[in-house]
Amino acid sequence: MARRVYATPEQLTEWTGEPAPADAERLLTRASEDIDDALLTAVYAVDSDGMPTKPAVVQALADATCAQVEYRQETGDSGTGAAGQWDSVSLGPVAMSGRRTTAAPGDVDLGDRARRALERVGLLRVIW
Repeated sequence: MARRVYATPEQLTEWTGEPAPADAERLLTRASEDIDDALLTAVYAVDSDGMPTKPAVVQALADATCAQVEYRQETGDSGTGAAGQWDSVSLGPVAMSGRRTTAAPGDVDLGDRARRALERVGLLRVIW
């Protein structure tokens, strides 16, 4: 099954108002994976490729994906998710320290704007 990517580099440029980074496709793929993980129990119409068919949902997923890329860039996370789990991360020669989150396994660290884009079309339910 092909990976679903909900936004294009052009949509990312429009969202942020800045040129898309050189690795935009990778960032959008990782952000789309985050969105998929957040929507594991969401119900919406899809085509044979698993892509949404309702225009409002298509737009919400694109917006949420761009917002998630923006969030990961603001938090210094290149798309691995490590920055959301550790106080300090180094890649050479690998050093991690102090967990920052106590989220349950499988929880997705969505940015607020991404979460709101999904909530507006009813893909995420807010339970108080």
